[in-house]
Amino acid sequence: MVSKTLVRLIDRNAEMDRYVLDGEPSVTVFMRRSTRARRMVLRVSRLDGRVSLTIPRGVKDKEALAFLQERESWLRKHVSAVQPTILASVGAEILFQGVSSPIINADVARVAYQDGMFQVPYNGRTGAQIQAYLKLAARDALAQASDHYAGVIGRGYRRLSLRDTRSRWGSCSSQGALMYSWRLIMAPPEVLSYVAAHEVAHLVEMNHGPQFWQIVADIFPDYQDCRKWLRDNGEQLHRVTFDT
Repeated sequence: MVSKTLVRLIDRNAEMDRYVLDGEPSVTVFMRRSTRARRMVLRVSRLDGRVSLTIPRGVKDKEALAFLQERESWLRKHVSAVQPTILASVGAEILFQGVSSPIINADVARVAYQDGMFQVPYNGRTGAQIQAYLKLAARDALAQASDHYAGVIGRGYRRLSLRDTRSRWGSCSSQGALMYSWRLIMAPPEVLSYVAAHEVAHLVEMNHGPQFWQIVADIFPDYQDCRKWLRDNGEQLHRVTFDT
């Protein structure tokens, strides 16, 4: 049993309390009360290792901290398993269309992708330039894929936009506006195509019922493999940062 003195409150506000679990290493836990929660839920973000404990209203701090302490071994195991972020800089490797691609300096005026490598100028703005290159490539690839599948089903879409979303890879509004994560350009081309087919299918069925999935299967038969790739590898795309 872990001593209760090993959990210390370090910040309290109306929205969320912050505790630290002592040890090597120490672990910061964000505790949030929710009117919708029916039970206590402890989560570790596989993206950045952030630990959150959601508790129902009315649960006392003492009970929540005991819950946390009982799960200390599980918590430390999952925190230690979180992979570090990758800075898009010279010497690093990032995925591009599913291929691990080194970033190197070269005598070029702008970013170029050649022989499986990103060539970047000697100007110290590598992250921003790589990000801009990926966004442009993503727009071209997603527009082409969306046009193709929209033509297959005989429906048009209103517009296409790109964002850096973490909760979803794409969306389709009831007005026919398509939105995608530009990070899809880092995934294998077939995975990007699947997401485009998925969102275009929503132009016919605005749900995830059997009829929707039948449309997806008709226009992209191997969609299950691509869904699995995103479940297994999608977080790798979000681990790349572009700070300069």
